[in-house]
Amino acid sequence: MASMSIRDLLPFLAPVHGNRSSLTCKMKCGDACFHEVPNTSANEYFGDVVASVSRRGLLKAGAVVGLAGAFGAVITSQQGTPALAAPRQAFDFEAIAPQTTDSVFIPEGWEQDIVMRWGDKLFSSAPDFDPQRQTRAAQEQQFGYNCDFLGFFPLDRGTELMMVNHEYTDEYIMFPDFVEGVSTKEQTDVALAAHGLSIVAVAKEHRSGRLTPIVDHRLNRRLTAFSEFELTGPAAGHDLLRTSEDPTGTKVLGTLNNCAGGLTPWGTWLTAEENFNQYFANANSVTDPAERARLARYGLPGGSTERRWEEHYDRFDIAKEPNEVNRFGWVVEVDPFDPTSTPKKRTMLGRFKHEAGTAVISADGRAVVYSGDDERFDYLYKFVSEGKVDVDGGAAGNTDLLDRGTLYGARFTGDSPAAEIDGTGKLPSDGAFDGSGEWIPLVTNDVSHVPGFTAAEVLVYTRQAADQVGATKMDRPEDVETNPVNRRVYMALTNNTQRGTAGRAGVDEANPITANKHGHVIEMVEAGDDPAATTFAWNILLLCGDPNDPSTYFAGFDKSQVSPISCPDNVAFDSVGNLWVSTDGNKLGAHDGLYEVIVDGEQRGRVRQFLSVPKGAECCGPVITDERVNIAVQHPGETDDSTFVNPSSNWPDGGNSIPRPSVVSVWRKLPGKPDFAGQGKPSHAGEKGKPAHAQG
Repeated sequence: MASMSIRDLLPFLAPVHGNRSSLTCKMKCGDACFHEVPNTSANEYFGDVVASVSRRGLLKAGAVVGLAGAFGAVITSQQGTPALAAPRQAFDFEAIAPQTTDSVFIPEGWEQDIVMRWGDKLFSSAPDFDPQRQTRAAQEQQFGYNCDFLGFFPLDRGTELMMVNHEYTDEYIMFPDFVEGVSTKEQTDVALAAHGLSIVAVAKEHRSGRLTPIVDHRLNRRLTAFSEFELTGPAAGHDLLRTSEDPTGTKVLGTLNNCAGGLTPWGTWLTAEENFNQYFANANSVTDPAERARLARYGLPGGSTERRWEEHYDRFDIAKEPNEVNRFGWVVEVDPFDPTSTPKKRTMLGRFKHEAGTAVISADGRAVVYSGDDERFDYLYKFVSEGKVDVDGGAAGNTDLLDRGTLYGARFTGDSPAAEIDGTGKLPSDGAFDGSGEWIPLVTNDVSHVPGFTAAEVLVYTRQAADQVGATKMDRPEDVETNPVNRRVYMALTNNTQRGTAGRAGVDEANPITANKHGHVIEMVEAGDDPAATTFAWNILLLCGDPNDPSTYFAGFDKSQVSPISCPDNVAFDSVGNLWVSTDGNKLGAHDGLYEVIVDGEQRGRVRQFLSVPKGAECCGPVITDERVNIAVQHPGETDDSTFVNPSSNWPDGGNSIPRPSVVSVWRKLPGKPDFAGQGKPSHAGEKGKPAHAQG
């Protein structure tokens, strides 16, 4: 890589609107970016108030100053200061050039295989997949549509349990007779069954990264929009969660638009409900001004939805069931080791468009869960449990752990004068976009910390509560993960083309690009390396885009030696602590992909593209182990001109086939066990109920 310039990697880099089609925008998030920004609050957070004050005045008391100073020492290796720790070797691969092939394109010396595709069987009683004859009954026994989060728990030396989110459906390319604006009852039922979750046992092939689903394994399970879920925590049973079908306010049918997630140290799976708003029709039927404002804050459509589910099920019609929408937008906890268990929607973690549900353990043994709210100008959140984790107790030993504690919103404060943050990406005089931050409490158990809100209202209307306390408006905060090696927290911010435009929030040091179309990655250090801390330091690791563009930044690394990267979405880590980033909506003219990023040592900020996904697809849910790399290929062929009859992609089956969202496994083509270059580290299966190295 040392001799390769960025020009070798970039046969093209034309400014385009990006590879995310308008069809993807319509079906994935209900055209969120084409609607008014839901956050119209005028919250003036600390960074705005003191932006003109000197750096010394910005930082608070000594503890925060010390934290920011320590973090500065960690990140200044790229400026010429010796690094605190040199990076261990990463995977040995040659970075690929940006691609537009209808394939999963991988480096030389690597192999790949499909693990599971939409419609593959979990149970032998399911029919073979036939796209011409889809039924609800069949789909409830088959792998669901648009896979996103991936996670793996080890079962034994040769078997792992794979957990997958199915975020949404695209009826335009799923059904041979789909008519825009019309959804038949049968199509609706298939789509509802294709949403949700899959739990599938997979057999590992010796000396490779190939995974084979085990049909009829006792732990295999499909959870769909027809399955029963339970609401728990302080908001459960509240009037705002009661419906005519469920007067208790505790039982919900289904989980919708599940995006990222996480595996817990006690052996459960957290799956995050994201763009739930798009499924609920007729918000304009609400006449109460306060309630209309609440619905608008969550981006509810005024009239019909794209899928028209409300024509077949009253629960999707706000005019008929005004509270059903409040029963979505939660983090859901699933016990994958008990197929008879009822998944729990944990209201204590707040209701918003969750991206991520990353669980770690604090210094004193409590559970901490990070989550971003994937919307322009929305916020980063953290939950800290009241009780301590029973690491050996599994789901049963931690059954109420996430129902009591404190929910926080994040406030970021820059340490540079406002005049130095000009929206161009030019570094301020101290050489970094960085500063301090604090976690603002929103609610603790049944006690609200937000004036004018009850505890239940904070949890159901979390966005408005965070508006009230002045959390920092971010550029679409998506996946948030903790690095198991250096203990820092990394957050992907996908983009925000509204930043700094007329009538919108301007740039700040944590969001320093006007009309930010390529996104950025923020690195955080909690005070004392304790996830439960209430203060933190932060630094921008990457300002994404074309490395030839002066607005980009790669932690000070030589920009002629990095791969272009646009629209970071999911993040993960390998066993030596390198960051891996998958993208959604690449705006540099190429397909989305997966990238390795060095975060420590002399090569801090080096970005190398590892793989590229097919036409119209998004790269999701990376899992990086010493044995293999896994990704979820979501919405292949989802382009504006694509239909069932004339699909724009034929991946993965080839020929004239329709595209099928799939999980892919990639591994080194070696006669022996794949390992890290220079490390030779063997793979070690974890104990049952504890996560192998997996991220959302």
